[in-house]
Amino acid sequence: MKNILENARNAKQIVANLPDILRNEILNAMADNIIKMKHKILEANKLDIQNAANLSNSMIERLKLDSKKIDDIADSIRVIAKLKSPLGKVIDGFENYAGLKIRKISVPIGVIAVIYESRPNVTSDVGALCFKSGNVCILKGGKEALESNKTILEALHDTLIQYNLPTSIIGFIDSRDSIELLLKEDKYIDLVIPRGGEGLISFVSLHSKIPVIKHDKGVCAMYIDKTCNQKKAIEIAINAKTSKPSACNSIETILIHKDSDMLYDLITSLKNNNITIKAQDCIANKFNLAHLNDNDFYEEYGDNTLNLKIVDNIDEAIKHIKTYGSFHSDCIITDDYAMAEKFLDEVDSACVYVNASTRFSDGGEFGFGAEVGISTSKIHARGPMGIDSLTTYKYQIYGDGQIRK
Repeated sequence: MKNILENARNAKQIVANLPDILRNEILNAMADNIIKMKHKILEANKLDIQNAANLSNSMIERLKLDSKKIDDIADSIRVIAKLKSPLGKVIDGFENYAGLKIRKISVPIGVIAVIYESRPNVTSDVGALCFKSGNVCILKGGKEALESNKTILEALHDTLIQYNLPTSIIGFIDSRDSIELLLKEDKYIDLVIPRGGEGLISFVSLHSKIPVIKHDKGVCAMYIDKTCNQKKAIEIAINAKTSKPSACNSIETILIHKDSDMLYDLITSLKNNNITIKAQDCIANKFNLAHLNDNDFYEEYGDNTLNLKIVDNIDEAIKHIKTYGSFHSDCIITDDYAMAEKFLDEVDSACVYVNASTRFSDGGEFGFGAEVGISTSKIHARGPMGIDSLTTYKYQIYGDGQIRK
């Protein structure tokens, strides 16, 4: 591991100083190599799936690749290549009392370690995003996706070699027992981003000596107000739950105003879409549903299971989200402008929606090409993290002989 870290540190200046036009050319070549190696990637993924007998259905869904997903991986890299460079932007400029001309400019963070589970596309997404933003990355994927990750990495590394660049620009660690050791290497690594289940996030937060941006679980909620377009509410609820139940931006709970008259239609539609509903006793008994308890509200199900709760008003809905949510993505369905603004102002999640599905919390949907993940931390990066979130800044100061008195 020490060699990997030293090589990563040595590559920092190389990747940071590449002209953006060359960076984009290399990214497009990476996308081409992904397509050229499609069959090999699919074969590697098939092997991972065969070895994944003990994984949950949601984890296997995240792990599995097909031809279209590989096309999407390549397309994401091409979109990233088209984005305006996040580096060298003048964020601010001013002159101080002594006549010093000070400007604040965007620069790469440096070496970023990303620890993730299951999803092989994270290898290419993070590699491309870090490369575009002038960063070196060290990838630590889960053992369940090892063959897929290594084959995607091969496509990226072949491209770097083609351009006479060190492969350490996109480093990879596959040792099973190396996470805790990696988290102590603050001499080499500037930032750690864990992306995965609750256990991984907790472990990294507990053991890291390096700054951490958490990409925590998605316990997302939808609040249906008493004044709303009922057809729209049902369509959004179904999309937010069923379009990809394993995604962290799918909803786990629906909160519905006590005066709404759409409860029957909502439950019927959810059932018709094969959603298992857990509800309060009064609703469960009336509609023959599963009974829920308070602990269920903390669950990220990852499948077609959904909690349903009646609330007295928007204040109770917001309180519920603050109590049980993970500060990821939450939405309100309402035709009342004041209620919409109150929800936007008072729900302190990374992404807060009015009359739209939480499934849009995604780097690709936001126009970032891809994402390192969806940050639930309250620091400079929140929500889908694209290339701009992978920069920091420094001050450049111009003087003319000034000394401090």
